[in-house]
Amino acid sequence: MARKPPLPPSADGSVGTTRASAVYEQLRADITHGILEPGSKLRVEAMCQRYGIGASPLREALSRLSAEGLVNRTEQRGFNVTALNWSELPSLTHSRAQLESLALRESISARDTAWEHELVLLVHQLARTPRSLAQNEYIPNPEWETLHRDFHKVLLARCPSRWMRGFCDSLADEAYRFRQVAAGQNFSSRNEHTEHLAIFEAAIAGDADEAVKLLVQHYTRTATLVASQAKEGGVSKAGVRRS
Repeated sequence: MARKPPLPPSADGSVGTTRASAVYEQLRADITHGILEPGSKLRVEAMCQRYGIGASPLREALSRLSAEGLVNRTEQRGFNVTALNWSELPSLTHSRAQLESLALRESISARDTAWEHELVLLVHQLARTPRSLAQNEYIPNPEWETLHRDFHKVLLARCPSRWMRGFCDSLADEAYRFRQVAAGQNFSSRNEHTEHLAIFEAAIAGDADEAVKLLVQHYTRTATLVASQAKEGGVSKAGVRRS
């Protein structure tokens, strides 16, 4: 397992909350991006070496991730990345669509010029950024992934409930894990930008009904494709790609 660059020390040179937060962010990103595979063990000693950090802040970060459901902790076996249960994907998709539909309606109702300008910029950047770093195979483009996540997050940004936005973020992370594990070469058969553009146009026009309908269709198509990719790619029920 490749070692990450050591995390920066906190302001006073001690290992404390700042370093625990930093390793939490790195671990969270590595789990959601599929770098740390579902079901894989997170041995404390190996993780300390990987992230260049002590055991105390690492355990704090792992405990936070355990509370979020991204990591499992057992008394005898330590920590491991939570496995993906593919039978839960339809329920996850339905829950995400239901919750984001509510949040999107409230966000559109509270829309302002700054929100519209932010969405315009994100749609423009997404149009100019390839999803894959290669044309003949799927190699995730981190820039596209960031823009894609930001687009969906900004759509809901004017929803006044921070709890609802937080729940939406958690469901988005879980959906992203499924998508990354199942990603395959047929990613290019779908024009996601057209779907994003249609959602964007309905949202800034204030047409909440149309925007919600398009968003639900978008997530439903994604879930169907992800399930198909997982089956074709030989992904196990735990979310691990078979060799």
